[in-house]
Parts: sequence; C-alpha cells; structure tokens
Amino acid sequence: MTDKMNFTISRRSVLAAGLACASTLAMPAVLRAQDRSLKVGVYGGYFKDSFDKHVFPEFTSATGIVVESIAEPTGEAWLVQLEQAARAGAAPADLSMMSQVAMLKGQSTDLWAPLDLSKIANADKVLPQFINSYADGRVAGVGAVAWYITLVSNTESYPDAPDSWAFMWDPVNADKLGLLALVSNSFLLEVTAKTFFGGTEILDTEEGILKVMEKLAELKPNVRLWYRDEAQFEQALKSGEIPMGQYYHDVTGLAAADGFPVRSTFPKEGGILDSGCWALSRASDKNDEAHEFISYMTQPSMQKLMSLKVGTAPTLKRDTLDMTDAEFASVSSDIDPVIPRYDLYTSKSDWLNQKWTELIVG
Repeated sequence: MTDKMNFTISRRSVLAAGLACASTLAMPAVLRAQDRSLKVGVYGGYFKDSFDKHVFPEFTSATGIVVESIAEPTGEAWLVQLEQAARAGAAPADLSMMSQVAMLKGQSTDLWAPLDLSKIANADKVLPQFINSYADGRVAGVGAVAWYITLVSNTESYPDAPDSWAFMWDPVNADKLGLLALVSNSFLLEVTAKTFFGGTEILDTEEGILKVMEKLAELKPNVRLWYRDEAQFEQALKSGEIPMGQYYHDVTGLAAADGFPVRSTFPKEGGILDSGCWALSRASDKNDEAHEFISYMTQPSMQKLMSLKVGTAPTLKRDTLDMTDAEFASVSSDIDPVIPRYDLYTSKSDWLNQKWTELIVG
C-alpha cells in the first residue's frame, strides 16, 4: 500500500473516531492583536493535516480570522467534553465537525447554538439532507463534508461491475463478501430496506426492522468477513481473497489509481452517503466568526477544494458546483443515495445492537 493510501485509511478511521494533536495556524501579530480567531474541531490524522495545509489558510487569508484547529478525540468522547465544558460556560472548540448521531445527541441537551441561515451566503445551495435542525426548526448544524460507502469488487474476480446491492445476495457470491461489522456504521439495514422494501420507511417500527434483518440474514452464507479493521479488508479486496463487499469510494479509487484491480460501483439504489456537520457550541462567544466560517466553507470553490485535496464529497447541489464530471465522479454520484437513519442509532441503540448480534453477526 502506498503512503497516500495509508494516509487515507488513517483519515477514514478517524472520521468514525477522531484522533490526533492540536495545532495553531500562525498569523501576523497585527491580526492576533485584533483577536479575530476561531477554534475549530476536526477529525484527526490525514484529514486534519489536509485541512491545516489546504483549507484553513484559504479562510484566514480571505477573512483575517485565525483558525486554531483542534483534533477531536476518539468516538463520542468529544461530544462529552463539549457538553461538560458548556455546562461550565467554556468551549474547548467554538465550531466542531460532528457526526450525525452526535448531532442528534447534542440536540437532546441543547448543546448547539442555533445557526442563522441568512448569515450563510450559500445556505440555499446546501443539499437539504445536510441541514440539521432541532424539532422546533432551529438550525443545529450545516453540512461540512460527506463521503460514500459503495459496492466494491475485484475486477479480476468480477470482470463486469455489479449494478445493484441485490447482487450481494446472489448464491454465486458464497463466502466472498467483506462487510462492515457494526449496525451503526455499516448502514446495511438501510441498504436492505431500500433494495428490497422500497425505502427506509419500513425501519420506522421494530416489526419492520426485524423483517429487514430477516432479509439481511439471508446474506450470511456469502459473508467471509465482518470487518472492523478496514486495512484488513482493503488488502483482501486487492488480492482477490475477498473479492467483493462494501467500502469507501474514495479509498477504493486511490487503490485503483495505484494500479490495483479494484473498482467502486454506485449501485442503482445509490451509494451510502454519510456526513459530518459544522456545529457551534452554545458556550462559544464567536457567533459572528462561526457564521463567517460556515459561509466561506459552503462556497462552491471551497467545496471543490475540499473534494480535490481532502477527498470528501461536496455537500452542495450538483448544478452549483464548478467541478468537471470526472472530478465529481471521483468523490460523489448523481444517483439518489442511501441516507442513513441516524435517528435509529440514538433511539434504539441497545435494542439494535442486541438484535444485530443475535440475527446477523452472531
């Protein structure tokens, strides 16, 4: 595996559980004296390094606002830190890039300061699924970045690309699949619901969820590996040992560009679209700077820059982006995506994990 691939795997791992060190972007003393600054929490490793190198300097150059980037710690530890600090009236970061599940949990304690979309110049260009709102309509977060999980295959084992997630259930794939091991990060419930039940509405009830799990359980004879170690599956995919499964579109594209016989396919039901939001701590006193930051980051030019330099999918409508078809296809797709049902992983977390273990991976 190349260094570039290793960096991307590291970045992907911390998209689920951030991990690295904090750093501050240096600016002239005159700007520091004006105290126009903003602490921004982002996922660690390659991801944070890329933001520090390519993204934050553009914002600082345009606005004079100094960015102090803070690496978010593992899992939901950052959410806990933000909540504890907010109760004490402090903010370890003003803005943070938060997962959708963390956004919902933060809403339950009113952690996020409401955002004013009228102060975000490109708010109307943001895809609706990337505007995160409280039940009463207040805006809690605005989409920062997105990424896709797709149907991947070894081209030597599968000369023809599959066109549907349903192909994973085909008996010809016995003992050939690698799938993510957790109910809360594989989003296979949503994939199964959209592929076989017409959409994710069936997941609204426990009875419906069990029906979907029964269908998903039919897939078990085809699964060689339920993986948590992404590098393990990536190596097995490249070698053909495990020639098909679900994986990250951008990482697979990098492997293909390096000459490995792998492809990423957006099935007709869509790739799984996961994402993170910019959210402002209620304890922050940087409301104006935060709105200026989000407004800048939602510009089409910055969304393009992040796609090309960080490998994330844009959160803006396709017709607002100045990206070639090839640039867009390298990180995203026009096919209607599978949208995770994040609400399930907050409201039914324990029950889902129990049934997932009993019926799927046990």
